[in-house]
Amino acid sequence: MLAEKWFKQKHWKPHQFQRETWAAVIDGESGLLNAPTGYGKTYALWFGIVEQLVAYRQKHPKKASHGVFCLWITPLRSLSQEIVLALNRVNEDLDLQLDIALRTGDTSLKERKRQLLEHPDVLITTPESIHLMLAQKGASNRLKQIQFIVVDEWHELLGSKRGVLTELALSRLKHLNPKLQIWGISATIGNLEEAKQILLGGQHNGLVIRANLPKKTQITTVLPDVLEKFPWGGHLGIHLATKVLDIINQSGTTLIFTNTRSQAEIWYQELLKLQPDLAGILALHHGSLSEEIRQWVEEGLHKGTLKAVVCTSSLDLGVDFRPVDTVIQVGSAKGIARFLQRAGRSGHQPGATSNIWFVPTHSLEIMEGAALRYAEQHKLMENRIPYIRSFDVLIQYLVTLAVGDGFKPQEIYPEILQTHCFASITPAEFRQCLLLITQGGKTLDAYDEFHKVMVEDGLYKVVSRKIAMQHRLSIGAIVSDTMMSVHYLSGKYIGSIEEWFISRLKTGDTFWFAGKNLELLRVKDLRAIVKISTKKKGLVPSWMGGRLPLSTHLSIAIRHMLNQWQDQSLPQEPEMLFLAPLFQEQEKRSALPNGNRLVIEKTQTKEGFHLFFYPFEGKFVHEGMAALIAHRLGKTKAYTFSVALNDYGFELLSDQEVFIEEAIEQGLLTTYQLSQDVQQSVNMTEMARKRFRDIAGIAGLVFQGYPGRKIKTKHLQANSGLFFKVFEEYEPDNLLLKEAYDEVFDFQLDYARLQAAFKRISTQEIVIKHTTRLTPFAFPIFAESFRERFSNEALEDRLTKIIAQLE
Repeated sequence: MLAEKWFKQKHWKPHQFQRETWAAVIDGESGLLNAPTGYGKTYALWFGIVEQLVAYRQKHPKKASHGVFCLWITPLRSLSQEIVLALNRVNEDLDLQLDIALRTGDTSLKERKRQLLEHPDVLITTPESIHLMLAQKGASNRLKQIQFIVVDEWHELLGSKRGVLTELALSRLKHLNPKLQIWGISATIGNLEEAKQILLGGQHNGLVIRANLPKKTQITTVLPDVLEKFPWGGHLGIHLATKVLDIINQSGTTLIFTNTRSQAEIWYQELLKLQPDLAGILALHHGSLSEEIRQWVEEGLHKGTLKAVVCTSSLDLGVDFRPVDTVIQVGSAKGIARFLQRAGRSGHQPGATSNIWFVPTHSLEIMEGAALRYAEQHKLMENRIPYIRSFDVLIQYLVTLAVGDGFKPQEIYPEILQTHCFASITPAEFRQCLLLITQGGKTLDAYDEFHKVMVEDGLYKVVSRKIAMQHRLSIGAIVSDTMMSVHYLSGKYIGSIEEWFISRLKTGDTFWFAGKNLELLRVKDLRAIVKISTKKKGLVPSWMGGRLPLSTHLSIAIRHMLNQWQDQSLPQEPEMLFLAPLFQEQEKRSALPNGNRLVIEKTQTKEGFHLFFYPFEGKFVHEGMAALIAHRLGKTKAYTFSVALNDYGFELLSDQEVFIEEAIEQGLLTTYQLSQDVQQSVNMTEMARKRFRDIAGIAGLVFQGYPGRKIKTKHLQANSGLFFKVFEEYEPDNLLLKEAYDEVFDFQLDYARLQAAFKRISTQEIVIKHTTRLTPFAFPIFAESFRERFSNEALEDRLTKIIAQLE
C-alpha cells in the first residue's frame, strides 16, 4: 500500500484514524473526518484517494481518457497553496507523476487554459471557482469524470453562503456522477453529525470518523502590571506590547492574531517602534494585502526566516507552518472554536502542545482567559448554524448553469431538494426563481436587462455574451463594500482598502497600510496612487468586517467562571484571582453578575438616568435586548433612550427616571409576545433594506462592475434601494424581499439566541441596585457612548478624568 510505503520512508507510524479513513475511502464510503490540527487529516484522506487514482490510471493508460479525478475544495487561497505542497510531497517522494493543479482567483489565464485541455488528476480550488467551471460550455462532460470530492475545513464554509454555493455545486456533481465519493474535513464543532448530513445531502448517510486523540493546549493570559478597576474597551491591549515582545523574543516563530485588519496594522507598527531590530523578520498578513505580499509571508513562515507575523483570520486555517511554536491572541477571539483553531497553529505536529497567550484589551476581558481554559477542558464547542432558503444564491446558481450548458428545470428541481438549504422549497417558489431569471419576476419584466435567460425547447440558457461575461464576474457570495486598489506611482499593487475610507482622505494625507506610512497622491477611478511617507503619524484604515459578537458557548463559560468565583470553596483560576480587587469593588458598589442572577443598576449622573443590564450574551443579542426593553418601557410612558453596549452588558440612558421595578412586575423581561415586540422595537424595514443590498448583489439584480471599473458603493446602495422599494410596493411576496427580512431576524437580531436569553433570565434572580456612582462593570459600557464623540487621544483624556473622579 502506498501509505505504508511513504510512512515507512518518513519513519512515521500512522494513527488509527488514518488507517480507518484509508479503508473507508477504498471501500467506496463518503463521510466527514474530524481530527485535531496537526495530526495528518490531509494524508488520512489523500492516501485512500491516491490508491484509487493510481489503480484508475492503470486501467486507463491513455492520458486523453482522463478527466479530473479528485476535486479538493478549500475556503482560503493560502490553504489551497498548502494543500498543493502537501499532496505534491507524496507525489514526488513516491514518483507518482500526478498532475496536481491549483485553481483560484489568482490562477493565470494561461494555467486555466492548460487545465481545460490537459485535465489535471487533482484540482485544488475554491467554491467560487467550481461555479466558474459550471459556467463554462461543456462543463457537464468535463465534471462528470470527477470521482472524489474533498471539502477541506468544512466547518468554515458551513454557516455562510459560501457553504450554500458548495451544497449546490455538490448537488450538480452528484447528479453527473451518482457514484461520486464526498469527504469533508472538519475541526470540532458542536453539530458534527448535522455538518456531515448537510455536506452529503439528502438520502446519503455516510460516516463520521473521529480521531479521538488528545490535543494539549496551554492557555496563558498576559496580565498587566497594574489592574485597572475601571476598564474600557481596547485601552489595555497596546500597553502590553512590551510583554508581547518578551514572548516573541523567547520563542522561535510566533503568530500574533488580531480580530481586525486595523488592529493588525496598529500592532505591527507598535512592535516595530518598540523593537526596531525586528525590521525584516516581523511581517504583516491580512486579506487586503496583495497576493505577492501574502505569499512572501507564507514562504517566510515555511522557511523559518520570519521571527513573528501579525495576522488576522487569513492564517486561521489548516496551513502547516511547522516552525511556529507560539501563538498570541490579541483581544477576545469571541468564540471557543476560533480561539482553539488559532492555538492549533502552534505545536502543529502529533503529540506537540499548542501554546497560546491571550492578551486582553481591557481588564474585564481577562476573565475570558479563565473561561477559555474551562471551555477547552470541558469540550464546550459552538454549533455552526447553516443558512436555509438563500434564494439569492439559488438564483445566481441557476444563471450559472444557464451560462454553461443550460439546464432543464425538471432535472434541477429534484437536485436542489436534496440540499439542506433548499429542502423546503416549493414548486411555486422554484417557478418564481425561474421567473426572476427569465423576465425579472412580476415587476421588472418591462426591462430587457432582466431577461437574462432564454428558453428554447425547454432548455434554459444565456445567449447574450455580455450577460454571460457580467455573470461570470459576479459569481460568489462574499459581499463587501467597494474596494479601492492601492498602488505606488510605479504602478505596483500593494493591496485594497474599502472605498469609504479612502473617500475621507484629502491629497497629501497619510495612512498606515501594509506596514508602511503612505501618502495619498491622487485617486483615479478606483485606484489610490500613493508614495511612502517619512511622517511619523498617519490614519489607520478601518474595515467594515470583523465586528464579531461573543459566542453562545463562550458566554456560558464566562458566566460559569463568575459563579465559581462566588463560591470561594472552589479552586480559582489565576485570572480570577488577579481580578479580585475589581470584583470586590463591584460588590461594594453594587452586586457581581453571574449565571444565576441578572444584575440591573440604576445610576444618575449629569448625563441623565442610566439603566445598566449584564446578561453576558454578546453585542448582537444586547442590541436586540436593548431595543426590545426600550420599546416595552415606551408602551406605558414616552421615553427617549440612547443605547450603549458591549459583549457583557448594555445601557439605556434617558433624560427621566425609569421605574424599572414596576416594569419588571408588568412583564418587561418575559418571553410573552417576544417575536411581535422584537419586530416592533427595531426599524425592520431599514435593517432589511441594508441587508437587501447584499442579496441583490448575489442574485445579480445589481451589477458590481468590471475589474478596475467597479461601481461606487453609493450607486450600488441607490440601485438596490430602488429595487427594494419597488418590491415593497408592488411585489410584497418577492422571495428576495422576504429573504432580507428573514436574515435580519435570524442573523442580525439573532432571534433564537435572544429568545433563549429571555428564557434563561425568567429563571434567574433579578437584582436591582441603586448606585450613586458608576461601577467597574458599568464603566466600560458607559465609555462606549463616548467613542463617536472624541478621537482616541481626546477619548483617553476624557475617560481618565472620569476615572479619577470615580476613584
